[in-house]
Amino acid sequence: MAGVRQIKVKGEDDGLRLDRWFRKYFTALTQGRLEKLLRQGLVRVDGKRAKAAERVQKGQIIRVPPEVPEQGAKRTVRPVSVPDALVAELQSAIIHRDKDVMVLNKPSGLAVQGGSKTTLHIDAALPALQFEEAEAPRLVHRLDRDTSGVLVLARNRKAAQFLTRQFASREAEKIYWALVYGVPRPSQGSIRVPLAKRGAADGGERVRPVDPGDSDAMKAQTDFMEIARVGQRFCWLAFRPLTGRTHQIRAHAAAMGHSLVGDTKYRVENENEEYGGILPKRLHLHARSIMMPHPRGGVLRCKAPLRDHMAETWDMLSFDLKDGDTPFDEGK
Repeated sequence: MAGVRQIKVKGEDDGLRLDRWFRKYFTALTQGRLEKLLRQGLVRVDGKRAKAAERVQKGQIIRVPPEVPEQGAKRTVRPVSVPDALVAELQSAIIHRDKDVMVLNKPSGLAVQGGSKTTLHIDAALPALQFEEAEAPRLVHRLDRDTSGVLVLARNRKAAQFLTRQFASREAEKIYWALVYGVPRPSQGSIRVPLAKRGAADGGERVRPVDPGDSDAMKAQTDFMEIARVGQRFCWLAFRPLTGRTHQIRAHAAAMGHSLVGDTKYRVENENEEYGGILPKRLHLHARSIMMPHPRGGVLRCKAPLRDHMAETWDMLSFDLKDGDTPFDEGK
């Protein structure tokens, strides 16, 4: 077993996610094992604890512990069998495709990447989305398993590097639609509450609001705007995250006292889970749109139609979809 290694980030890896940096140089290390090493504080960036989604910068020093196999070590990988039904579903979910970029309207309930107990995911099916290009598309950001909507893929290495930098520098403007309990007051504003990961009773982790002085505090800001409501019981909100923390919208919605409908991880206790016993008991969060620079110049703009259980709920509550396309800067 190798000892502790201190490795400087190369210029070519500037802006790369930390987990992708490890995948590039330490192919025998699984995602699940890396996540555990990060939680234990054994992997560090410039001497500080780090997260898998953190973007590394040129010149930073990454601490690689002895538990990580030597560079170049090979991992025996069992081929993942991707069902034809999943391939067909993802191909039908394509809402934009050009030489550099592909955008999916991701279904709810499907993981973007695999884990210790997740073998069926979008990452495994990417070769089936290669079409006429020389390489399979690549992930450049992620959505939670239960979140539907816009998922951007890069169709070549150069586009992946460009798009990754845009997400890292927050050049991508993302708008989410959600159904929350209650009606926030004021009806439009910005949530500026630092977040940090904390242990949960079920042995997992949750993102919790913390004081700005907390050593694990991460700055987080989310704009919100009311679109429509059902009395005082439910509200359709648009969210615009200005930072990219794990579960940021879900944690911020709970922090202001208006949890997302169907969010069993972050909902406030004693809330009614359903509307007359008929609302789907699933997370109501949809990545509605994205606007960001395109690798070949200009701007990429994509909107993902509502799908799955959220389309059913919106129809049930008689919401008018056209009401949701009012930009934040234009107000209501």
